[in-house]
Amino acid sequence: MPLSPGSNTKPVFLDYFGEVDDPRQASKILYPFEEILLLVLCAVISGADNWTSIALYGEKKLDVLRRFLPFADGTPCHDQLGILFSRLDMEQFQQCFVNWVAGLHGTLDGVIAVDGKTLRRSFDTASNKAAIHVISAWACEQKLVLGQRKVDDKSNEITAIPELLALLSIEGAIITIDAMGCQRKICQQIMAQKGDYVIGLKGNQGSLHEDVELFFDEQRERRIGESFIRENQTVDGDHGRLETRKYAVCSHIDWLNQRHKWPGLQSVIMVEYSREIKGKTKTRRRYYISSLNVEPEEISRIIRNHWQIENNLHWVMDMTFRQDECRIRTGNAAANFATIKHAANNLFQRDPGKKSLPMKRHSAAWDDDYLEKIIRQ
Repeated sequence: MPLSPGSNTKPVFLDYFGEVDDPRQASKILYPFEEILLLVLCAVISGADNWTSIALYGEKKLDVLRRFLPFADGTPCHDQLGILFSRLDMEQFQQCFVNWVAGLHGTLDGVIAVDGKTLRRSFDTASNKAAIHVISAWACEQKLVLGQRKVDDKSNEITAIPELLALLSIEGAIITIDAMGCQRKICQQIMAQKGDYVIGLKGNQGSLHEDVELFFDEQRERRIGESFIRENQTVDGDHGRLETRKYAVCSHIDWLNQRHKWPGLQSVIMVEYSREIKGKTKTRRRYYISSLNVEPEEISRIIRNHWQIENNLHWVMDMTFRQDECRIRTGNAAANFATIKHAANNLFQRDPGKKSLPMKRHSAAWDDDYLEKIIRQ
């Protein structure tokens, strides 16, 4: 049986969002913000993906919602939900999310992967607005979204990454970013926040990339500097595919530091990928810079962990939470709704059950006790 309305049984999650400014006129507020936030989170956990389905969930699941909060006046319609979340300060809302996640995991000391994703159907042809791009931070060991930052229409990842990092406590953690984040200011900020970095290197840092590539080419072809190189190799095979990764790390880079003076730089890395499918082999190389001086076995773990953000976050957001199909985009609504989906994903990640994520969403929709268990973590 549901608990009586008004019982002091609200989830801890809501305590972290008490500082969010409600953009509505106080005299016209019929539905308290914490009730609306709880409604949206419960509905998204249970499979709702737009304001109309969330409003319908509120109508059909009012007794379940009253296990947590009074909902004395019921739940709002879809238009009211859309207007509120479009006006809600996304930076303030995101800071509350970051504070909540920090309360879940405590001190971080593993890999934090930072990467961007475009919300593909958030474009607006009528107003000529491009699709929204969001930068996310993913804690690989804890398997939690730590935070996100929307990329401004007139900006790009280079400016959004420092803003996202500034929200996070990264002392003792290893930040991994693709080549877009290979900027001196970003490396300097990571070091200032007492973190370390492993960052992809491409042509956006022309002379640095050329020097690192030339060094590894000469090492391979003429064995120059061979005594300074540490190497490791991994081999994976499945479904008729054989993939070999060779990791080469060099930390004797005084010559490179003298030429480029890169903040905190301790080593350069080359990864050679060879993939054999049906007797045909394709090989490519990637280069990285790092503030770490560790063995190639550790570097291989760090680089492979980075791709969790693609498989465990971006892919999950697309395939389970249908993020690419979402048409919400008015005002701040898209960014705020993405934060809600990240919160739902984090709560599911904390559930130790063996069910797949889609099955967990089905279970939350069909089993009110399971939903309550997830919400109260």
